[in-house]
Amino acid sequence: MNNETLIPVIGVVTDIRIDTPDVKTFRVVTPDGNKPFEHMPGQCAMLSIPGVGEAMFSITSSPTNTEYMEFSIKKCGCLTDWLHKMEVGQYVTVRGPYGNYFPVETELKGKNLLFIAGGIGLAPLRSVINYCRANRDNYGTIDIIYGSRSKDDLVDYSEIINEWMTEAGVSVHLTIDREQEGWDGHVGFVPNYVKELNPDIDKTVLVCGPPIMIKFTLNALKELGFTEEQVYTTMELRMKCGVGKCGRCNIGSKYVCKDGPVFRYDKLGALPDEY
Repeated sequence: MNNETLIPVIGVVTDIRIDTPDVKTFRVVTPDGNKPFEHMPGQCAMLSIPGVGEAMFSITSSPTNTEYMEFSIKKCGCLTDWLHKMEVGQYVTVRGPYGNYFPVETELKGKNLLFIAGGIGLAPLRSVINYCRANRDNYGTIDIIYGSRSKDDLVDYSEIINEWMTEAGVSVHLTIDREQEGWDGHVGFVPNYVKELNPDIDKTVLVCGPPIMIKFTLNALKELGFTEEQVYTTMELRMKCGVGKCGRCNIGSKYVCKDGPVFRYDKLGALPDEY
């Protein structure tokens, strides 16, 4: 981290996409039309509305996108309520990037990849997925297992259907928690779907979602023969100040903002109590 990371950059919201009833994706550039700063897949940024507050969010666009930066944000509090009321052309401040990132240029290179996401947990993984798609020759097969409460709660559904599912070497498996009129795909929870699909254990796994989903997905992977050394996750939701001062993100001897938010499971140790 350097001093520039701590200095807010003025951002203009140039596009707002409604993904689900409570998730919107905000496209942000600087006033002169440039990307606010460079980042790597898995890193986060602090978004702020002066006078309202600020919070840490995953950068959901790929670093290979040189024109703008995107954030998929779930409406769940005061700041996010304000963000969801914003219109195109309004201003925010953004600073970053914060934290480490998925090892796309080292450990993941040349590997078969399995992405497992639940709900808004797809947002942090979208950056990695699109980075790997843009550098396709550097990676093996790409499998994506993604589930949500309903079809309406599937984030980036249009991109999944029109881009990911049509690309050679990319396999997408969608599921929703309960049967729904108009849905003819798989029905069931993500951890059970993982066991049902029984993926080959030669894959490196990247998982993100609600705590309970991560817990049972990890158990499912272990049952199938995966080791903790094969599994990465991100815990950016625990980050608060981003610079290791507030202590909110403490997990045992780890600070998510300084040691993460991306962790390989064998390096993480015990999961937080809520997991």
